[in-house]
Amino acid sequence: MPSDFRTLLWLLKFGALVNVYFIASLLALATPDPHVVVPGLILLAVSAFRCLFPNRYLDNVVFHDSPLSSIFLTRVLATFSEVAYIYQFSQVIRVLNVDQAGWVNALSWLMVVQVVISQGFVWSAILTKRLDLYFYEELGWLVIFVANTTASVFLYAAVDTPGDGLILLQLNLLFSAVYLPWQVVHLRSLRAEARAEPGTGSGTPVSWREGLRDSIRQRNRRTDAKAWGGLIGLSWMVAYWASLIPLWVHYVAFVVSARSW
Repeated sequence: MPSDFRTLLWLLKFGALVNVYFIASLLALATPDPHVVVPGLILLAVSAFRCLFPNRYLDNVVFHDSPLSSIFLTRVLATFSEVAYIYQFSQVIRVLNVDQAGWVNALSWLMVVQVVISQGFVWSAILTKRLDLYFYEELGWLVIFVANTTASVFLYAAVDTPGDGLILLQLNLLFSAVYLPWQVVHLRSLRAEARAEPGTGSGTPVSWREGLRDSIRQRNRRTDAKAWGGLIGLSWMVAYWASLIPLWVHYVAFVVSARSW
């Protein structure tokens, strides 16, 4: 792994073109389902922006020293996009739950509730600079995809699940097979990082006013691998903003909008 991510961060900008292409594709749908297309458009637009102006909340690390790289601005946009795409994924569970199993629908709404809770943790982490709160935010994402996986396993085995929707469930299960072990490693990394920073783990937090001011104004331009979270941070950025999640969200919107069930 290179010790400097400068070139890789420049290459990340090609992800913006990928997202713009997917946006154009969804806008061209003949019969768009707003429950999946609108959330998809929100995620894709925000992902394109983040490819152009990447940053990392820890230590207010940015690639470009620009107001558009503001941690506060990025987090506002990311709040909408994260709630939007998890709502989209939860909608897939409800659409494919043709027998209306109550606990399956409950798991789908748990996903939405949990992503909102995770927004509270990440905002608290940014405003108080407590690294341990990022751990709890990411723990929430583990809960979200455990719920998604559990519902998907049940629906995949159900005889009444529409055949056209099975590919969506297969994608859920394939993603979980990769993501859940990765997230466990990610959580361990976050816990270790929080413990290695004296005074920023579970210690005395800073004033929320100070944290808010820093999230708006403070920009630490760095390109070294450590500042961007190393290999885990790089894989997260590429998958989330430029490849896997945009492709998945686009495909979900396309398939559900064209469904025959």
